[in-house]
Amino acid sequence: MHNHLPTQRQLEFQSWELGIFVHFGIRTFYEGVEDFGEDKMSPIAFNPTALDCNQWASVAADSGAQYMVFVAKHHDGFANWPSRYTDYSVASSPWLDGKGDVVQQYVDACRNHGLKVGLYYSPADISCPIYDDEKAYDDYFIDQVTELLDGRYGEIDMLWFDGCGSENHTYDWIRIIKAIRQMQPNILLFNMGDPDYRWVGNEAGIAPSPCFNTISEIDFSIKTKNRVKVSEHGVWLPAECDFMMRDHTWFYSERNAHTVKQPNELVGIYHYSVGRGANMLLNVGPDRQGLFPKEEVDSLKGFSKQIHDKFSSPIASIDSFNRDENRWQCELSEPELIDCVILQEEIELGEAIESYRILITPYTGGNDILVYEGTSVGHKSIARFPLVRTARVTIEVTSARQNVHIKTIDLFD
Repeated sequence: MHNHLPTQRQLEFQSWELGIFVHFGIRTFYEGVEDFGEDKMSPIAFNPTALDCNQWASVAADSGAQYMVFVAKHHDGFANWPSRYTDYSVASSPWLDGKGDVVQQYVDACRNHGLKVGLYYSPADISCPIYDDEKAYDDYFIDQVTELLDGRYGEIDMLWFDGCGSENHTYDWIRIIKAIRQMQPNILLFNMGDPDYRWVGNEAGIAPSPCFNTISEIDFSIKTKNRVKVSEHGVWLPAECDFMMRDHTWFYSERNAHTVKQPNELVGIYHYSVGRGANMLLNVGPDRQGLFPKEEVDSLKGFSKQIHDKFSSPIASIDSFNRDENRWQCELSEPELIDCVILQEEIELGEAIESYRILITPYTGGNDILVYEGTSVGHKSIARFPLVRTARVTIEVTSARQNVHIKTIDLFD
């Protein structure tokens, strides 16, 4: 099993858990334009008069996020930096008299707030005149990515490739990836080419159960059921769960502020993503001034408060548990109310657990009662069950691929 181990960078990525996705660009200024729409969007409309990437980053950091992923170029081909290889960029806009660079302001803001820096680059590009000439477009792809990664913006932690729109296009991934990894040896690549982490397979923010890190094929795009084989025998590729804060739009819209997901739904998504061992990537579309809208900011505040209140002080932790083979048992000094257990494996040794169960002993005595059955654990499993009073909690691993190494057990009310 030992080829099924995470790299150091993958371990770091999994420890980040929560990220903020930022969709901002020419589309922000054209209400109602669809992905791959025929509408020609002139850069003349791009003018975020109060753009403040430090506001984005401070909201992200305050919400508990460890990283951000910013759309440097979406499918429309508009570059959020002054690219030498196209006129379709911020340089052709009235914003800062064409001298602005959103990517620069964004990376600076991430670093000001201690956030890891991610960039999204869409391989599919509907405005690039040479897109259909695959060889010529590979050059364009490498030229633009070089502008983003050659060091002028410092170290970039992740590059997010969206498969959407690329279903019938072949890229010279070997050449592209070689160029990327030469410029940024530590970079994490998302889902295409030579991925370090993978898409969860939907845009709802929810991971399946089980959600193992070791897999042999990945979902490619929202537009196809075809899957891409990445390994004969399985390779370590943790999942990331991306989703929209608003129904149906990644970019800002003036029509759907009422659909911003409220804190209780975000907490639910957290349990279905981070609680299943995946990362949670929550999208915000800055408004036409260049600021995160109030509705999103308020919802993120409420969300982070609920997560903090729930998980800041465990009733008991792993040092209170005794291990007997694949059973861990904790005796509390007196009965406590419990409705949640967090488990983590030592994933640098791989993932062992395939299924487990949690039992409690009724506080009045009697036989143990099953309160939860779980599947994969990996980086983290958050087991929630109805509130129950007990002084003894037992965790049994019922199926494992290899020797089990549990790093964390935390009990919460």
